[in-house]
Amino acid sequence: MLSLLLAPAAFGATMLGGLVALRLKDRLHLILGFSAGAVVGVAFFDLLPEAVHLTAGTRPPTETMLFVAIGFLFYLLLDRLALLHAADHDHGDHGQEHHHGHGHGPQRGALGAITLVAHSVFDGLAIGFAFKVSSTIGIAVATAVLTHDFSDGINTMNVVLKNGGTRAEGLRWLLADSIAPAVGIAVAFFIPLAAGSFGTVLAVFAGLFLYLGASDLVPESHHAHPKFLTTVMTIAGAALAYGVNLITL
Repeated sequence: MLSLLLAPAAFGATMLGGLVALRLKDRLHLILGFSAGAVVGVAFFDLLPEAVHLTAGTRPPTETMLFVAIGFLFYLLLDRLALLHAADHDHGDHGQEHHHGHGHGPQRGALGAITLVAHSVFDGLAIGFAFKVSSTIGIAVATAVLTHDFSDGINTMNVVLKNGGTRAEGLRWLLADSIAPAVGIAVAFFIPLAAGSFGTVLAVFAGLFLYLGASDLVPESHHAHPKFLTTVMTIAGAALAYGVNLITL
């Protein structure tokens, strides 16, 4: 029951992150740079080590890395399909292509938001399963998740807005992402999941986040903006993810 009390906190942390991103829209490239570092940092310092730890003794690390690659390539394929679909709508009746800026359309924004919402569900699952082990482990996991939820809210709002989504669409996805951890916490009470299986899921999501950060957010944050400051923000985002991981060990 203690884990259920954390659902409002996860909702608030995610909403706060998204509203901060919306408030600082004029400096979105700096927030994107920070988000890119945070996303990649969470994948490297949180999801990957935990996936290897949870699958230790059941499969070799190389097999766990295979699921990371599957997640990365799966998102790449989805991203390419979204881009192809968007390109089909970029042509007018006379076959002339209409350019809509650097963003790749609402389809890509929705795809990224769906991935982040799904990750937030697994954040909630992590809290729920951790409390099944012990309250001490549950509190440690919840502390890390709540910190990450703030970044998730920023990332969700950013990935929608930078791909041509409206403010209303961004807020809808932010609401979905804010509710998602509570859904995961509730589901954890009813679905048993072996440690090895949960490790596999984390490995897949690590691959998804590596693609989202390195192939989407990093290039977008550097597009037509000062490179030095955005690079500093990317490093700061990764450093924050690492620092949070050290604190919650």
